[in-house]
Amino acid sequence: MSSTTKYENWPETEAKSKAALSDKIVDFIESHRGGPEAKSHLIQVLHMVQNEFGWLSPERLDAVAQLMQVPAARVSGVATFYHYFRLRPRGKYVIRICLGTACYVKGAERVAQKLKEELGIDYGETTTDGIFSLEASRCLGTCGLAPVIMIEDEVHGPITPDQIPAILEQYIEKARAQQ
Repeated sequence: MSSTTKYENWPETEAKSKAALSDKIVDFIESHRGGPEAKSHLIQVLHMVQNEFGWLSPERLDAVAQLMQVPAARVSGVATFYHYFRLRPRGKYVIRICLGTACYVKGAERVAQKLKEELGIDYGETTTDGIFSLEASRCLGTCGLAPVIMIEDEVHGPITPDQIPAILEQYIEKARAQQ
């Protein structure tokens, strides 16, 4: 089947795919579909989806594949190849731990270990309650405060492993208050 061939259940598939994405993204795809370089916009479309929804769910990846008439394996391949794309939802609060030289020398690895223990997750994962995601960073640009963690846009440092539970509790309370 060529990429322009429509199949019997195309109206249903198209409607389902459009429902999984925003009108803005659907309009962008439709404005480029059929053009000479339509498939070259795949990365841009995936960026749009992630910016709007926070991550690339299987349903949205399939919708992009259907509407762009690109094989699902290609869409999945692009999404998994580039480190920027997230295939799992992020937590309400993203914790970045600096593992740059200054932070590492001053004990960032011990802080990271405490974070992993307290949260029960590793880098790139999200807690089951959806409150926290943990990411490693090469440098947060605050070497004078080493070691540091950043939660959202707030820098905490210099920090020790025993400070972690109290810091996490602040954000847990904040998340509960916002529910």
